[in-house]
Amino acid sequence: MAISEDVRRYTRAHPRHVTAVVSVIGYAVVIGAFAGMVPVPEIEAATVQLFSDLIAVINTTALLLLVAGWRFIKRGEIRKHRAAMLTAFGLIMLFLVLYVWKVGGGFEKAFVGPTLVTYVYWALLAVHILLSVVSVPVVLHAVILGLTHSPAELRDTVHPRVGRVAVATWTLSLFLGVVTYILLNHIYDWERVRLSTAAILVFGPAIWRRRVL
Repeated sequence: MAISEDVRRYTRAHPRHVTAVVSVIGYAVVIGAFAGMVPVPEIEAATVQLFSDLIAVINTTALLLLVAGWRFIKRGEIRKHRAAMLTAFGLIMLFLVLYVWKVGGGFEKAFVGPTLVTYVYWALLAVHILLSVVSVPVVLHAVILGLTHSPAELRDTVHPRVGRVAVATWTLSLFLGVVTYILLNHIYDWERVRLSTAAILVFGPAIWRRRVL
């Protein structure tokens, strides 16, 4: 109990430090899993597809909760806002576990479709990934402040400003993630590749060109 209380006091006093440390750890785990440095149980193709569908459901639910949480705080309903945002954050943690497991233990999907749509897809995916990466410390900072301060205290912190940025980047990232999922899995086609998301993003158009040529 004493240790947990010490951690809470330190987190409350140094939210930026804690945000930076947790963000770096999160980035390291994801990169390590993609690079094969973090052991991830292997899964079959059917499980990869199942995880893709589950991730889409999780992201859609989190997106709706973010919109609801934003509306709640606009109406001054702090408890509902807190519940919506923390639930959305919990869902994103679940998404991260499934995504790392899907890519690290399975494979990635390269988009297959008409030329114009392919480039639109890569552009949407690029923005989605960029916002996902950028939003991590912003979201963490908002959550850490929210968990260590009372509603009255939060008014005197950067939580309102950071929260607005977090909701904007997080919402757009989730929305684009759902759009790219639909394009990839339900409108057009995909092919299996054993590359990380970053590699697919960089070499994806080239992979597609080689396939059609």
